[in-house]
Amino acid sequence: MPSSSLAPVRPVPRPRPAVDSDRRRTSASAVLRSVLGHGPVARSTVARLTGLSAASVTDHCARLTALGLIREAPEPRRSNGVGRPHVPVDLDDSRFVVGGIHVAVPYTTVALLDLRGRVVAERRLDHDGAAEPGRVLADAAAGLRALLTDAPRRTPLAVGIAAGGWVDRDSGTIVEHPLLGWREVPVREVIHAHTGLPVHVDGHARALVNGERMFGAVAREGLSVLHLFVGNVVDAAFATHDEVHHGPRSQAGSIAHLPLAGGTERCDCGRTGCLQAELSERTLCRRAREAGVIRTSNPMHVLAAAADGDALAVRLLLHRSRMTGRAVGLLLDVLNPDTVVVTEVGAIHREDCLAALREEVGSDRAAAVAPTSFPDSVLAVAGGSVALDVLYRDPLGVSPGRLRAASVPSPGPI
Repeated sequence: MPSSSLAPVRPVPRPRPAVDSDRRRTSASAVLRSVLGHGPVARSTVARLTGLSAASVTDHCARLTALGLIREAPEPRRSNGVGRPHVPVDLDDSRFVVGGIHVAVPYTTVALLDLRGRVVAERRLDHDGAAEPGRVLADAAAGLRALLTDAPRRTPLAVGIAAGGWVDRDSGTIVEHPLLGWREVPVREVIHAHTGLPVHVDGHARALVNGERMFGAVAREGLSVLHLFVGNVVDAAFATHDEVHHGPRSQAGSIAHLPLAGGTERCDCGRTGCLQAELSERTLCRRAREAGVIRTSNPMHVLAAAADGDALAVRLLLHRSRMTGRAVGLLLDVLNPDTVVVTEVGAIHREDCLAALREEVGSDRAAAVAPTSFPDSVLAVAGGSVALDVLYRDPLGVSPGRLRAASVPSPGPI
């Protein structure tokens, strides 16, 4: 018999560097999101909220402080007035901004947002009937430059771009936007060439789902949420377990040609009652012009007419909100989310329109439906949320170049 029957001890393999990196990124994200949602907050509370050890939270707070994303709150808090004071941490929202670009059919919105998703500055750039992509994107970059010139103590971290139509997040491309006539436009590449900043691109409904999850009033973390965007483009996005569904080449959420019961509008595809043809702002404004309510293509003018007591304007808005409620009911049947957020001009600004929308959804599910949390800045928030979502998912990825620029009162490389 051998002198010993013990098998040789095999060394335990060390975690792969990529695994360690992913773990650090995930933990840093959890810490920063906790500070966003609860700050000023004690590190011990962050540990309880995230399930991380106190040592890990302390380490990540030090990293995030060094990056300029968080800071210690000015006033330490004492526990019951005795013992060592707890020095809470909070977001440092005074230094950094992200650029937000939203490309709509008649105009582009450019904006600067702080780390809380609040709009610091905003400007609308009319297309004036000429939506050639090179010109539109060059104008957008110039618009961001002007906003940053007026905010010299803010340092830009990245640019987020949101648009309707088919937007491929991974390639940074607007694959197809029929109303603009755009196909395979490399918006990430173009805006980066103009700005020198990291650029992130996504569809506006998906961007707004993330905006609601990070900064909104109704989409609670961890629950499923559906966002329905009803503008000139009508599309949707769905998120569950804090992940937005994109689908192959980010084509999820294309609902323009879903049939809407009771729809009468002829669609370019040849059918009648397609969801986008029925609900689009173009349809609303055309009907308002035919009724003599307005002479423009601006849905806000329909709202203004309704506010002035124009009964036809009120009727048009209520009809559109009811049809939107019918679309919400259809999507609720398919996806059954915890919360539905609707961006539709009537439901955002008029209680009677929101009530009509909810009534069409049905009393048993009406409480799950809410208007956007960003009624006065929804397009700016859409663009900025694309970049902020990336930041909050990977705060350790903040560029050292951006960090060095933070001490210099200049608009950055744009």
